[in-house]
Amino acid sequence: MPSSRKQALGQEQAGEILHDRSGIVFRPGLEGVPVTQSAICDIDGLQGSLTYRGYPVEDLAAHSTFLETTYLLIWGELPSPKQLRDFEAEVQMHRRVSFRVRDMMKCFPATGHPMDALQSSAASLGLFYSRRAIDNPKYVYEAVVRLIAKIPTMVAAFKLIRKGQDPIQPRDDLAYSSNFLYMLTEREPDPLAARIFDRCLILHAEHSLNASTFSARVTASTLTDPYAVVASAVGTLAGPLHGGANEDVLAMLEEIGSPERAGEYLDEAIACKRKIMGFGHREYRVKDPRAVILQGLAEELFARFGKDEMYDVARALEHEAASRLGPKGIYPNVDFYSGLVYRKLGIPRDLFTPVFAISRVAGWLAHWREQLGANRIFRPSQIYTGAQARAWIPGEDRPTSAGA
Repeated sequence: MPSSRKQALGQEQAGEILHDRSGIVFRPGLEGVPVTQSAICDIDGLQGSLTYRGYPVEDLAAHSTFLETTYLLIWGELPSPKQLRDFEAEVQMHRRVSFRVRDMMKCFPATGHPMDALQSSAASLGLFYSRRAIDNPKYVYEAVVRLIAKIPTMVAAFKLIRKGQDPIQPRDDLAYSSNFLYMLTEREPDPLAARIFDRCLILHAEHSLNASTFSARVTASTLTDPYAVVASAVGTLAGPLHGGANEDVLAMLEEIGSPERAGEYLDEAIACKRKIMGFGHREYRVKDPRAVILQGLAEELFARFGKDEMYDVARALEHEAASRLGPKGIYPNVDFYSGLVYRKLGIPRDLFTPVFAISRVAGWLAHWREQLGANRIFRPSQIYTGAQARAWIPGEDRPTSAGA
């Protein structure tokens, strides 16, 4: 940008924070800029606390179920026993997807990423169920039920379809998390494995206004249907700066190879200013409370089903990082141990992010409903940095452009 232009904008830090003549500040990525009010989730990054509707996530992971937590997030209160039974029954009833959706998925390339398949499949639900009746409570409830019920079925279906196999139909006698693990493997999961997976879903269900949730709220603000809202959020989650970090953590641990190499690897990464996967979070300056719980879940799994040798590498890396990165407020985040848990549960690595989406649909839908409650379409302003008014140049007089 020309220096005169920078001065006109009142630049404070070149390329980072600008303000126009009226004093409006530009902050890249909207960092620290409140764009909505919400009663859904609260994060205290200094204390390392996370609450859903006022309930600590530790209590929910210990005592609740994913569907009960979903109900809490979307409707604001824990359900009565009857409300929970009714909600669970409705979700169970709508787990199956149309054969037309399955046929569409069979046309997807087998090499396609499951997140792309999920985004397309989620959007397709709008063709079957969208009525744009978002002022109708019955339609809202049914849309919530369908999305919570069908997203896991579509994730599991593509896992088998891409291998040329028919998808496994849901089992009505299995609970939500047990049923998903069954559809992946056609084996009824161990109750401990199913319960741990259910707790993982609770931990990933909501986390304030992250990129995919903001995408959901922006889409919701146009008053489109909830299937488009979820599809847009899935597309945002698919980006490498948002979802998928737990895949990269496993790759990093495998590269390190042994606990003895953790310190050496960390020093090399710091020297080269290379990102250490699974460490650091924009919100937390202490260890992510979800990482604390996930580490405990990993140990429960290993005690029952055998240890993952990469867990010792992870612990060694966390120990080494405590003295090097801890003073900077960089600690393990939710992705550091979740990949180890999912791998022990038998979930393929490229399904880690779709599993994240299965869980986060609860949070996206909670924000969708909240956005509808006091809606104003998102239309942020910008700071123009282009050329000023220029005279038209006939084609024969134009020089070759720099981008040609």
